[in-house]
Amino acid sequence: MAFAEGLRWRDGQLWFSDMHDDSVWRVSEDGTRHRVCDVTGRPSGLGWLPGGELLIVSMLDRKLLKLGADGKLTDYADLSGVAPRRTNDMIVDEKGRAYVGNFGFDFDEDEPQATTSLALVTQGGQVSAAGKDLLFPNGMVITADGSTLIVAETFAACLTAFDIDDAGNLSNKRSWASLKDGAIPDGICIDAEDAVWVASPATGDCLRIREGGEIADRVVTGRQAIACALGGSKGDTLYIATAESVVREECRKARSGRIEMQGVAVPAGK
Repeated sequence: MAFAEGLRWRDGQLWFSDMHDDSVWRVSEDGTRHRVCDVTGRPSGLGWLPGGELLIVSMLDRKLLKLGADGKLTDYADLSGVAPRRTNDMIVDEKGRAYVGNFGFDFDEDEPQATTSLALVTQGGQVSAAGKDLLFPNGMVITADGSTLIVAETFAACLTAFDIDDAGNLSNKRSWASLKDGAIPDGICIDAEDAVWVASPATGDCLRIREGGEIADRVVTGRQAIACALGGSKGDTLYIATAESVVREECRKARSGRIEMQGVAVPAGK
């Protein structure tokens, strides 16, 4: 792989975007890989509508794409009105509402850091801003009871929580946990105890964090940890996407991206 991102477990398979290979994949537990589709705008976050259709974040054109049963991609939502820069990770809730993060500023071009909002996309593709004043919102999870969204603010080195109302709107912004000792959150996932696994590229590990910031477990990878997901037949395998570089040209040349596996004590929630 060039650079795995957006790991998701669904229907007995691990799904992911190879962001720097412009493709989406799924892989079974025995390692059999299938190329799902190509995304020329650079794929990132993945999620599914209640009817089973796959949604894919297209980063460069700031769109949400839908994969049809015929294998063709169509535009589902234009996020450019909310996202001033590249879009990235996403979560889709049980009602089919998508929350999509974006960079807020172009760090590749040394733009000054700037906060931004999440894009809330309802079923049918209507887009509005939600969860304002976030510094590089990245990975997201929703607690088991559906009441709370937790978002990784990468450049603020913290996890931030919001209440979710019946319409999907976000309120009551608050600190869920601060990361320490140089760790920063990229992709995240949540387990059955509502503890959050955080992939930290800066420190090369994946941290299991409880609300308030207590580190309950740690998996050291020795490489940049980019994203994570809980899955496997019992839900107790932690999959971690790791990389040696985030630079597109270097990743495409080296093809040293990996997805690593580690058994954990607390499985994914139902």
